Amino acid sequence: MSVSLAGAATVWFDATARDLPWREPGTTPWGVLVSEIMLQQTPVSRVTPVWLAWLERWPTPSAMAHDPDQPAAAIRMWGRLGYPRRALRLHQCAVAAVERHDGEIPDDLDALLALPGVGSYTARAVAAFAFGQRHPVVDTNVRRFVARAVGGKAEAGPATTQRDLDAVEELLPTNPADAARASAAFMELGAVVCVARSPRCAACPVATTCAWRRAGSPPADVPGQRTQTYAGTDRQVRGLLMAVLRDAEGPVPPARLDVVWPDAVQRHRALASLLTDGLVVSDGNRYALPGTPSGTQ
Repeated sequence: MSVSLAGAATVWFDATARDLPWREPGTTPWGVLVSEIMLQQTPVSRVTPVWLAWLERWPTPSAMAHDPDQPAAAIRMWGRLGYPRRALRLHQCAVAAVERHDGEIPDDLDALLALPGVGSYTARAVAAFAFGQRHPVVDTNVRRFVARAVGGKAEAGPATTQRDLDAVEELLPTNPADAARASAAFMELGAVVCVARSPRCAACPVATTCAWRRAGSPPADVPGQRTQTYAGTDRQVRGLLMAVLRDAEGPVPPARLDVVWPDAVQRHRALASLLTDGLVVSDGNRYALPGTPSGTQ
């Protein structure tokens, strides 16, 4: 079943895959890495314009690492994608690429894993999509697709395990380039067809062999995950504070930040977390993004 599953998925992918800029021929490993970091917990529609602007300004790791406005420039360019620590991680990856790999993103899995903030999924995704290597690339969408198509279950569970990696690797063709293409196909199917709610089974290229469909599409064994709230959370307050600092030309006094949220305790807690994360710096009197000209160090 594994070969036919990968083959059918790849044929479908080649015919119907979304036209995404990081999939264009000639996209560099750096461009693939940037896309993978940006796409974490963020929709494609929000990532695309930021990715294009990012690669226009910093087409290589060296361009980013040697930009004198870093890391403030990265945080500003990140805008409202959310989880802005990812911007810092990309800057740190660029610096590491210059210091360790002559300004290139490495093609070795262990070297990718050693880059700042790069985990198992991202390293394997870059190895597969940038270098055409045979690695199981397993995110939430892939796990759900494989759980249904092969395991006959509605959902795969809450976290990626070695068992998931092994299950996906068994599905991959032997040829590395074909395996990389199949990995992209599995991910696309999980993202646009085999979705969590109301899967589009009629459009699925493996619907006739899908174990979940053949079992009558049984419901999930575990309760569905609760939707994470945003309004009123520390994350919202962090975002409001960051918006002020991104828009400021230089350091700002505490009074500029005090107005963004009425609850002083929560506001101070959110600001303290930004300082801890390295997203904000202070000289004790003013606050700024790290690396802001005339800012605090």
